[in-house]
This record gives sequence, structure tokens and C-alpha cells, in this order.
Amino acid sequence: MPEPAPASGDLTPNRYPGERLGLPEEGTGSVARVGRRIAALLVDWAIANVIALLAGPYASPAQSWATLGIFALMQVLFIPTLGGSVGHRFLGLRVVPMAGGWVGLWRPVVRTLLLVLVIPALIWDADQRGFHDKLAGTILLRS
Repeated sequence: MPEPAPASGDLTPNRYPGERLGLPEEGTGSVARVGRRIAALLVDWAIANVIALLAGPYASPAQSWATLGIFALMQVLFIPTLGGSVGHRFLGLRVVPMAGGWVGLWRPVVRTLLLVLVIPALIWDADQRGFHDKLAGTILLRS
């Protein structure tokens, strides 16, 4: 007879993010930490902003939307081809599917749509996976 699942209050806490996923605590293949994630986001946003500034006037609503669109396009194009955005790769991170293999085309689209909504990216689990990564079936790891 199988053991019943433990009650949520009876779960043993992780010693580090990714432990229950079988990932190492640090180094290659470990879960990307908050500082690198934010730095990668800032790099990507800065690149998108510079490109948008080259295309239109500064501080206009159109420039703001262009920045968001360019940011999203960079995510969708670079995650399946480079394994992550320019910011991710610059900071030694990669986006991989939880099931292994190639990330495919749909995961970057789902992940990016949720990322530009901001709120899903602010909701994390004990393994520091954002809601956008959980729904896309991906995880951000150190490379």
C-alpha cells in the first residue's frame, strides 16, 4: 500500500533552490539566482530600449510599446536559438525545458507572453522558478 502524500505543513523545506528537482546547489546546472536574473532582465531591457530609441522619438508612448515589443521578440527568437536571451547568455544562464531536450518554439512564446505581463514573473516557488517558467515547463539554470 503506497504511503499517503504528506500534508502541506509536513513538507520538508529545501536546503537550496532546485534540491527537490535533483539539481546541484551551485555551479553549472544549478538554479539561477535572483541577482543574475534581474541583471539579465536589465541587459535585455537596455538593448531593447536602445533599438527602440533608434527607431523613434524618446519618451513617447510608441517608443515604450516598441521597447516592449522588441524585448518580447528578442526573448522568442533567442531562447530557442541561443538557449536564452542576450542577457541570459551574457550572465551565464540558459533556459531549458524541465523534460530535457530542445526548448522548442511554443515554450519561449508562452514564457515571454507571461513575462511581459510582469506579475507571473514575480510569483516564484521554492525552487525559484517563476510562474512564467512553470507554465512554460522551463527552468533558468546557470551554464
